[in-house]
Amino acid sequence: MTSPSGPTEQAAGTTTGNAPVAGGAGNAESVVRWPEAVVLRMARPYLGRLIGAGLLATGTELAGLTLMATATWLLITAADMPPLPVLTVAIVSVRALAIGRGVLRYTERLAGHDAVLRLLTDVRARVFGALAARRSPEPGSHSGDALSRLVSDVEAVQDLLIRVVVPAAAAVGVAVLALVTTAFIAPVAALPLAVGLLIAGLVLPVVAVALTRRTADRMAPIRGELAADVIDLTHGAADLAAYGATGEALAAAADRANELARLERRLALTGWAVDGAGVLVSGLTAAAVLTAALRSDASGAEVGVLAVGTLAAVEATLALVAAARQWAHLRGGLTRVAELLAAPSLSDGPASTEATTGTRPESALELHDVVVRYRAGDPPALDGVDLELTPGVRIAVVGPSGAGKSTLLAVLIGAVTPESGTATLNGVPISAYPEAALPHQVGGLLAEAHVFHAGVRENLLLGRDAADPEEQDAAMRAADLLDWVGEQPDGWDTLVGEDGAKLSGGQRQRLALARALLAAPRHLLLDEPTEGLDPQAADRVLRQALDVLPPETAVLLVTHRLRGLAGFDEVLVLDRGRVIQRGRHEDLITSPGWYAETWLAQEAAERGYLAVAP
Repeated sequence: MTSPSGPTEQAAGTTTGNAPVAGGAGNAESVVRWPEAVVLRMARPYLGRLIGAGLLATGTELAGLTLMATATWLLITAADMPPLPVLTVAIVSVRALAIGRGVLRYTERLAGHDAVLRLLTDVRARVFGALAARRSPEPGSHSGDALSRLVSDVEAVQDLLIRVVVPAAAAVGVAVLALVTTAFIAPVAALPLAVGLLIAGLVLPVVAVALTRRTADRMAPIRGELAADVIDLTHGAADLAAYGATGEALAAAADRANELARLERRLALTGWAVDGAGVLVSGLTAAAVLTAALRSDASGAEVGVLAVGTLAAVEATLALVAAARQWAHLRGGLTRVAELLAAPSLSDGPASTEATTGTRPESALELHDVVVRYRAGDPPALDGVDLELTPGVRIAVVGPSGAGKSTLLAVLIGAVTPESGTATLNGVPISAYPEAALPHQVGGLLAEAHVFHAGVRENLLLGRDAADPEEQDAAMRAADLLDWVGEQPDGWDTLVGEDGAKLSGGQRQRLALARALLAAPRHLLLDEPTEGLDPQAADRVLRQALDVLPPETAVLLVTHRLRGLAGFDEVLVLDRGRVIQRGRHEDLITSPGWYAETWLAQEAAERGYLAVAP
């Protein structure tokens, strides 16, 4: 249940826009067509480990095949009661192969999972970085879908290597060696074995993919939608109950769950049919090989070995069917992951502004005659707005609720592209600016900044993980939180709860403010940084935050509180998307208009508040 976006007071950090993604358009089609290539490129650092796992898997299957053949030879030969020394080597071999098979399987699992789990760490970090770097979420996107990408879809990478690539490589190796051995023992039996292996290793996998791919491709998006439904039903339970929409939401989630279950049943039925065909192929191939071997000069023991070995070889080759079916099942999730892996990520680090734009980093963040309209026919959320934020300049934006202040911030961070006019950073349209570089140029404390269920330090270091302890202390001191951290039993490791649930509203806002100060972008945007604080604390925190900033940092402050704006270079008054007043604080309070009226009202309320304060 994705709520429609409000026109002007929508959270700047989550506003849906149509800004193009720089650098991603050129390879989008190849990502969709060959997601496996994108994933396997990330596996290159672990290629040696994966090759080792593949060789161990091949050795495991060969040990199983050899064990079956040796045991068959031993039983048939022992029936003739030969001298014991004739059987000694075979007896020892059976024991060694039985033990070796288990050891090889364990070692293969250990090596394969070691490589894959290392890769998953890299992939999950890259996916998280790509999701975090998105300034303009896709229409209809939801945090539940993002969670599905980060968990279920990323796990598809693990299954691709463990359940597809490694078993397929082992199956091909076993099939080739079995065919060569059969040709050496009884050349006439090699032809039916080759046909059987070809059907089991090529025809059946192609059939399995053809039967399951369309169904499997539909499952990943449905899982994402179902995850979104679950989050809506849990986090929005109170609102759904208040509006009597719980039944409708449950019904929608149940429909998706039923659709997912129906698709899974279809896949299971298809898998059962293909597996049954594989058993049939295995039996027919063994019968054909047995018939051909009986017509050759092979001994009775060799005929038995060829028959049982054929069953084992075809069974090992049928792993390609399971791998193909698993690949078709995973491809939807792999495609979604590959799209994010190929996208710019915050983990890429900041790009060089000079290399990207060819201009000096000191260039301004500028809006010229900007018009933003969320829906055709609606009044504009911004109408003809001009703004120039140069290094060291401090501008405040005020106005009544719904005036367009959050929309203005959304334009500045590239989440919304203007309908007309220009929005540029360093002379480049913001919407075309590299996503990995923009947060280092424009950022700060936006509406509904998220606080993670982690320690204070972990939440703070999201701003800049390389910050030293002195910088961390300075940011927290400016936000008036350093003394509070010192009072906590766990200090910097104090858990703040999900979305800052263990903090007061003011503490939560100040922690987000400290994170923004520590990030230190060139153009710092602050949306109500002192919300939830009493007037004296609000003035103190704002003053401390501004004092700790480097002098070259440009600041844009969105606030409802007019005290503390005397030191700003310019104040813009927005109303219904238009700038109705602009100037310095001392000039605006003496000019008729919204600013002077609001100033007088706030001062009167402030004096009344102080009068009753203890």
